[in-house]
Amino acid sequence: MEIAKIIIEQINSIDRWALGAYGSTNFYHIPESPEFAGGLIFSVNGLVHKGKVKILLTWMDEYKIFFLNQNGISIKEVNGVYCDMLVEVLDYIEYGDK
Repeated sequence: MEIAKIIIEQINSIDRWALGAYGSTNFYHIPESPEFAGGLIFSVNGLVHKGKVKILLTWMDEYKIFFLNQNGISIKEVNGVYCDMLVEVLDYIEYGDK
């Protein structure tokens, strides 16, 4: 649960309006596993992407971000994301690929 809180804090420290702009709701933590230190999944209702976003912290201290459609199928995956890049990558929800 701690990782999920840290992810939210990191997003808010970059842009405190971002999660609201994405229409973010239903936040759930993802527990630690052999592949990941934990993570966060939440629903979004953006201009471009409507569905879920899953953010996983790797053991190499990088994030893997998955954009999932309404059926839970991954439509976009971004690897090697550092904390200072979170909002830049998540802006796909509002603006799509720039």
